[in-house]
Amino acid sequence: MTDTTMRWIEQVDADAARSVRDLLDRATAADGVAPVSEQAVLSLTAADEARHLIARHDGAIVGYANLVPGHGEHPAMAEVAVDPAARDHGIGTELVVAALAEGGAGTRVWAHGNRPPAQAVATRLELVTARELWQMRRAMATPELPELGVPAEIVLRTYSGPADDAELLRVNNAAFAWHPEQGRWTARDIEVRRNESWFDPKGLFIAADAADPGHVLGFHWTKVHYDEDPAIGEVYVVGIDPAAQGRGLGRLLTLAGLHYLRERALAEVLLYTEADNTAAVHTYTRLGFAPAHIDVAYAARG
Repeated sequence: MTDTTMRWIEQVDADAARSVRDLLDRATAADGVAPVSEQAVLSLTAADEARHLIARHDGAIVGYANLVPGHGEHPAMAEVAVDPAARDHGIGTELVVAALAEGGAGTRVWAHGNRPPAQAVATRLELVTARELWQMRRAMATPELPELGVPAEIVLRTYSGPADDAELLRVNNAAFAWHPEQGRWTARDIEVRRNESWFDPKGLFIAADAADPGHVLGFHWTKVHYDEDPAIGEVYVVGIDPAAQGRGLGRLLTLAGLHYLRERALAEVLLYTEADNTAAVHTYTRLGFAPAHIDVAYAARG
């Protein structure tokens, strides 16, 4: 596609943000999987560190790349989407090349669902797999959920309001210190999600020490995708304070959230986990989850 222009911008104006979201909706409908993450979508309208590459043809937005700069040992992360009507003209390849160059050495580009076109771009550019993120699913009807038993030394409750945010943030960033995206949350990240239409305080479970109820040991944030037909539940974030590992809190909190989601009369629930997080994969497999599809982060060779 000739006379396509691309430009990096720091902040997306309201009209461009709407156009990009419409493009993402069309791509999702065409592919059966969202081309970018929730964080990338939120960054269109919330001030954060992400940079945006907009591809236009005849004034219309035909492609989009989101780039989160690297920090320390964590590389830059990019996500790319092309309007279905503008595909097969090399726009996706150009966006990936531009994101890799802008992000610098080690930059990774997500291929959500790792569909054949993404694999073809990766092959063309001689990219290699750097990370795999599994989406796992289970039906809510079967297998039966185990009963929820809470140890006497643990207080299990739900979110009580913004007063919980500091402890949630502390646990989240400690639990995911190794994670290039999740481990860098700020209070603003929690606030933005708390203001989303899907947020339900009754679906955010908190485990605290009975001897010190103000000290959060772990949490499970659930989510319901009401925009899906039928609606589907999600084990959104499960975070355990590293100092509280080994006490079975991951299973306890996951199970609490699953009972809550089952009460919402949802047919299915999903979650995302790193493929090499063997402890998490083991816990989720024992609770009836199985891999449904794989997201792959590609990077330049060597």
